[in-house]
Parts: sequence; structure tokens; C-alpha cells
Amino acid sequence: MSEASARRKANDQPALLDNELEHLPPELRWREWMGRVEAVIFAANEPVTREVLARVVGRNCNIDLVIDDIRAELAGRPYELVAVAGGWQHRTKKAFGDVIHAAFGTTAGQGTKELSQSEALVLMCIAYFQPITRGELSSFFGKEVSRDLIGVLRAQDLIASGPRSPQPGAPYTYVTTKNFLSQFGLDTLRQLPDFEALEDAGLLSKEKLLAGDIMPGFVDAGFDAADAAIDE
Repeated sequence: MSEASARRKANDQPALLDNELEHLPPELRWREWMGRVEAVIFAANEPVTREVLARVVGRNCNIDLVIDDIRAELAGRPYELVAVAGGWQHRTKKAFGDVIHAAFGTTAGQGTKELSQSEALVLMCIAYFQPITRGELSSFFGKEVSRDLIGVLRAQDLIASGPRSPQPGAPYTYVTTKNFLSQFGLDTLRQLPDFEALEDAGLLSKEKLLAGDIMPGFVDAGFDAADAAIDE
């Protein structure tokens, strides 16, 4: 390779990002890290993980503290930085949901069509009892859960195929996805309301579930349930 070709190849390579910023005083260094983190999150169309953010800040940068400082600066803004699906994402605040709906005909952060009663109930059961087969879902509801209903949830990337069940025939199981967490504002499945505690407190039962009496946490998250039981 000639010297000229070598220089052209070197010029084509992206410049290495200076993450440590040791030439800056501590306060300016921190501000630069904050700006980088917010810029990356703002530019992404899905939650950004800690591993991704670590690529643009120094080794000794505490990402959690950077996020806290960004959140403090956004306190008076109509959007916020939320932890969802194992990462962080900018979201319009719920208080502005009606405004967004009036302007665009959709609510803030709504990336999928509104779920029907049947779809919401099945999705809720999958979230709590995953991995679960379609047969087990049908047994729970006392009537068949159709392939079409499962297909709707799969098409919206709310559920995916899980491991094969040890039952005869090794049917597929279903599990929720990262998109499920993102759509309903959850960081992990551990943030789901405790099912057994709700049952023990008399706030939830299979009978209430089949009647469409869904817990407030799920209604707030976007499960708009009607009063009818599952019908497919």
C-alpha cells in the first residue's frame, strides 16, 4: 500500500472518542457526560442500556448519578427520562396525554393499537404465568384462546415464543417481550403488582379476572378493559 493510500485509509477511520476528558475541569467534564448520555437516549428509538451509555462516558463516570442530574433538569419539562425494559428512554409525561391525543389522535408513548378486552386479559395472564402454553391459557379461561388472538399479540411484539413445554407434544410456550415492558412503562417484570398478594387482599381473583375486573395498575398501564369476559 502506498503512503498516499495509507493516509486516505487513516482519514476514513472515525476519530476515537475521548471519554475520559481529563483536559476538562471536573464540572465541565460532568456536563459533557450528561450531554452525551442525553443525546444518545434522545436519538434512540428504543430504551438505551447501561452498556451502550458506557461507550460515551469515562470509566469512572457513575451513570446512575448522570441520569439523576438529567432528570432533575427535566423536572419542569413536558417530558422525562424513564427506566423501561432494562434501559432508559425519553417519554412524554402522562399529564400531557390528552394534549398529545388532541393533536395527533394518539396518546403519549402509545406505539401499538389499543388492546381489546380479550387481548388484554390473555396478555395479563401471559405476563404473570409465563412461560405458558395456549392450552394452559384456554384451561384458565374455560374456553379456547384462539390462534388469531395470540397472533395479534405476537404481531404487536408484546409476546414471543418461549421454551417448549415438557407436556406431551412439546407445545410452544409464550412469554412477554422487551417491547411489552417498554409499552407498559416497566423496567423489569418484577415491577408487576404481586399477584398472590392481590389475591390474599381480596383485590383480585380468577372470577374478577374473567369478569374483566382488572387491577388498577394494569388499567393505568394501558389495559383498557371492558365489562365482558373473554370471547373469541
